[in-house]
Amino acid sequence: MKPEIITGAEITIRSLQEENVEFVFGYPGGAVLNIYDAIFNQNKFKHVLVRHEQAAVHAADAFSRATGKVGVALVTSGPGATNAVTGIATAYMDSIPMVIISGQVPTHAIGQDAFQECDTVGITRPCVKHNFLVKDINKIASTIKKAFFIASTGRPGPVLVDIPKDITAESAEFIYPKNIKMRSYNPIVKGHSGQISKAIDLLINAKKPMVYSGGGVVLGNASEILTKLVKKLDFPITSTLMGLGGFPASEKNFLGMLGMHGTYQANMAMQDCDVLFAIGARFDDRVIGNPDHFLEKSKKIIHIDIDPASISKRVQIDIPIVGDVNLILNDFLNAYKKVEKSHNKKLIEPWRNEIQKWINTDCLAYNDDGSVIKPQLVIQKLHEVTKGDAFITSDVGQHQMWAAQYYPFNKPRKWINSGGLGTMGVGLPYAMGCQLAFPNSQVACVTGEASIQMCIQELSTCKQFNLPVKIINLNNRYMGMVRQWQEFFYGNRYAESYMDALPDFVKLAESYGHVGFKIENSSDVEGALKEAFSPKLKERLVFIDFITDQSENVFPMIPNGKGLSEMILAEDL
Repeated sequence: MKPEIITGAEITIRSLQEENVEFVFGYPGGAVLNIYDAIFNQNKFKHVLVRHEQAAVHAADAFSRATGKVGVALVTSGPGATNAVTGIATAYMDSIPMVIISGQVPTHAIGQDAFQECDTVGITRPCVKHNFLVKDINKIASTIKKAFFIASTGRPGPVLVDIPKDITAESAEFIYPKNIKMRSYNPIVKGHSGQISKAIDLLINAKKPMVYSGGGVVLGNASEILTKLVKKLDFPITSTLMGLGGFPASEKNFLGMLGMHGTYQANMAMQDCDVLFAIGARFDDRVIGNPDHFLEKSKKIIHIDIDPASISKRVQIDIPIVGDVNLILNDFLNAYKKVEKSHNKKLIEPWRNEIQKWINTDCLAYNDDGSVIKPQLVIQKLHEVTKGDAFITSDVGQHQMWAAQYYPFNKPRKWINSGGLGTMGVGLPYAMGCQLAFPNSQVACVTGEASIQMCIQELSTCKQFNLPVKIINLNNRYMGMVRQWQEFFYGNRYAESYMDALPDFVKLAESYGHVGFKIENSSDVEGALKEAFSPKLKERLVFIDFITDQSENVFPMIPNGKGLSEMILAEDL
């Protein structure tokens, strides 16, 4: 059969169809009009028109986080591409597989300061896994094939494909490659069996073992095998912010989240353990605090990661194992079964007793006399009303930490938030991506009055595409986390952290065609949430503006530069 002769724009669209893309999130502009014309003439995937390019990338990012598939965004040249950079950097920091297609000025105009021109490849290079500038129409299909392959293999990440406008107008044969081989790119998948044997030996002889799981467990679809292995070993386990749901929070071995706002028991156990089993985690500054302090107590560290560059980056590792976390943990489980009989689990009884004392501090307790709405209560009630089974997206700040602390996750890919970059404004576009991926699921966006205003225009997108997300706005009339730091470390000088010109969020939601509630009494919290998730409002976006305690802080807290055992607890103040 003779190959079809079609335009570069049609080749782009057909290539996306070959990759079974379901949604493209985008915003049209001059450099991509040919591509948009080709979108108009197809019906295999749905285009979701956002109101800002940043939101397009965030929504595609959330679609990927929730499904495990490659998210796709489409933006125009110049300001379209630069608006997308924050979303691209967010995905890059959290290793999310995405393909971003950007328009570029015609090839003859590149470098001529043409209208809406910028060096997209140059600007995005530090925050993509890879990027391409396509100057030959015959390379569009193979480049898109490479982009999807690179984005989804090894350590995942965003890949950008920049296509000049004239290339999309030319015509050529369409042949989509079935397979791709890249000589310079061959990620390691299989773990080293000798290293696994050494690690098993360390683990079964440990007196104070600790399992530390990160976002790599979720991204690597290794939750099920991790849960089996930890139950077999019967070891305590903690998760990073990005790893929540990778191990069920309801299991007895789970000590909660660790890190700057982690639980007392998780942080103390991380600090005092003698063998640490790190799985798909980065030992970053918000997780282990000061590396010197972390290593004060001697411990052997096993580290599994798909990315060899992440191993021994901040902390020296004793047994590194590079490869696919799912495959490696399967090998671990099989290796452990062979030596299980020789594993004396009574060795760690004193360790369990020590951990229990830390658990007894009840570090997440808070005072609630009912006079004001406590943000923690809102999250707990949200968990009850949704039966712990909703997709929870969040922005960044105090509300994010309260959501992580008080909404226990038993399944992976249910907790969608910005970890590495800490991007305000992601909550609503993230909720859009989740709701489109799972139209029959409950999706709640936990946000604050400062964060929500960064992408609030997406209320319009939600109306256009009938996305019934529920927005839980913990409104303390401050940039809460900034205010907390200013209270603790800047002598209560609240420089520019007070929001004294806030909109009426109820009226704002209603102006976009949605439902809005303002809740000021603690006794109304549960009722408002039940109504928002009731059959009556199942098909509607509901914006609930909870007027919360202005002075409430997130505890425990580790100050910058301090170690895991140097937590500030609420009771200390």
